[in-house]
Amino acid sequence: MNIHEYQAKELFEKFGVATPKGVAVKSPAEFAGALGQINTAGGIMVKSQIHAGGRGKGTFTNGFKGGVKFSPTKEKAIENATAMLGNTLVTAQTGPEGRKVQTLYFTEAANLGKRPDGRDDEYYLAILLDRATSCPVIVASTEGGMEIEHVAHHTPEKIFKVQVDPAVGLQSFQARQIAFALGFSGELFKQCVTLVTKLYQFYWEKDCAMVEVNPLLVTQEGKLLALDAKVSFDDNALFRHPDIVALRDLNEEDAKEIEASKFGLSYIALDGNIACLVNGAGLAMSTMDIIQHFGGSPANFLDVGGGATKDQVTAAFKIILGDPNVKGILVNIFGGIMDCNVIATGIVEAVKETGLKLPLVVRLEGNNVEAGKATLAGSGLTIVSGDTMADAAQKIVKLVNKN
Repeated sequence: MNIHEYQAKELFEKFGVATPKGVAVKSPAEFAGALGQINTAGGIMVKSQIHAGGRGKGTFTNGFKGGVKFSPTKEKAIENATAMLGNTLVTAQTGPEGRKVQTLYFTEAANLGKRPDGRDDEYYLAILLDRATSCPVIVASTEGGMEIEHVAHHTPEKIFKVQVDPAVGLQSFQARQIAFALGFSGELFKQCVTLVTKLYQFYWEKDCAMVEVNPLLVTQEGKLLALDAKVSFDDNALFRHPDIVALRDLNEEDAKEIEASKFGLSYIALDGNIACLVNGAGLAMSTMDIIQHFGGSPANFLDVGGGATKDQVTAAFKIILGDPNVKGILVNIFGGIMDCNVIATGIVEAVKETGLKLPLVVRLEGNNVEAGKATLAGSGLTIVSGDTMADAAQKIVKLVNKN
C-alpha cells in the first residue's frame, strides 16, 4: 500500500525525522488558511500529491507545466495551486492517462546548501527489503535529486549499501557507516546518524516495504532534512496497523484492484487483451509468459490463491469482465491444496451469472481434477479445455485472434 508524501512526512515527524513544515489541502477554500500555518518568508513549495514519481517534470492536461512548483509569494502559491488542484497531471510513471490531483501540499521552501564544487547539497537514502538475503538494506548515495536507476547505471560506485540483520536490528556503527559514506562530518555527521536510526525505526515498526528520501538535503543553515518522502507498506502486515490502513487513498488505485482486494484476490491490471485467472503467483507469472510466447498479450495478473472459494471465482470473473480490453479468458489451475472441482463449479456459476460471451479456455490439473473436468463438460457451456498449459495458451490466443 502506498501513501502520499504529506502522509509520509506526518509519520516521519512522529518518529523524529526532520522535514520541512507543510500543510495539505483539498480545496481552494483551504489555501489561505494553510499558508498562514507555515513560514512563507523564504518562499513556498506547492506539491501535487499523486502516487507517481516525476511530478516536477510532469505536465497537466490543461497545459500547466510542473506538478511541483516554487512560489516566492503567497499570491504566486495560490496561483500555482489553482492551476494544479482538480486537474490531471501526466508524468513518466502515470502513463498518458495521468492522475487527477485531488490534494496539494504547501511546504516551507528550504534554503538549499551548496557543495564546494558548486553542486546542490543533495543526497539519496532508502530502506527496503533485499529479496536475495531476506534482510532490510539501507541504500545511500551522494547523488541525490536524481533517479537512483540512473545513478546505478552510470555511476554505481556512488551507491553505498548496508545490510541489516533483522534479528538484531540496525546497529549504531551501521548508521555511522552511512554518514561516513555520504561524506558528513561534525554536526551533520551526528544529524545523519540520528536521521538514519529514526528512519529505520519507522521502517521496522510500521512494516514498511520501502522508505525513500530523495533528496535528503543540507540547508544553508546546516540542517539535514528529508525534502521528499515515498513510503509503501507490506500489505500482509496491514492488519497490525489500522492507523496506516486509514491513510489509504482509493482515488489513487485501480477500481478493479480495489474490488479484488475485498475478496482477498491479488489483481494487477495490464494492457493486453487475454485475461488470466490462476492460483499461485508463480504460476500466474508463467501463464502470462506463455501467453506472450504464443503471440498473445496478458490483460492482467490475477492470483486467486491456494484456497479459493466459488464466491471468489465468481468475483474474479466479474472483475475481469470489468476491463473492456479483455477479448478472452484463460483459467489455469493446479490443484494442490485447492480442489479442482470447487474451481470448476465456480467457473460454471460465474459464466452463467455473468452471461459470458467471450472465449474461455480452462486448464485444470491436480487434486480432484477428473471431477472438475466432468463438471465443466456437463455444464452445457462453451468452455474449451486445455490439456497442458502450452495447449491452453495456444488455444486462447488462437480464439482471440480469430475474433
